[in-house]
Amino acid sequence: MQGEGIGPEVSASVVRFFKDKKNRESIERLKKAGIKLIEPKGKEKGKLAGKTFVFTGTLKSYGRDEARNRVESLGGMTASSVSKKVDFVVAGEDPGSKLDKAKELGIKILSEEEFKKMIQG
Repeated sequence: MQGEGIGPEVSASVVRFFKDKKNRESIERLKKAGIKLIEPKGKEKGKLAGKTFVFTGTLKSYGRDEARNRVESLGGMTASSVSKKVDFVVAGEDPGSKLDKAKELGIKILSEEEFKKMIQG
């Protein structure tokens, strides 16, 4: 059992945690005390599900964290470096070497305007 971005050690630790009866009982006590456990919204079902984005250069409309949060809220993922696993590179003003790497790997490059259209409609 491995999740996206989670290695074998962390996965095994999570499995051990939930196999432990005391931990499951603690979770039940928290639920009975009124703590509501919720699933993250948009992680699997959003319109960007399964897509990975990298940002390079300066975006006019979004701060870097805001852009990443927007992608993740729509089910997508972000990365800090360009690799074959990346689906889109969003290029702002003065993009760096990430743009060159994306071109080299044949990754789809989006302008900020194309990115805005993608996440809005």
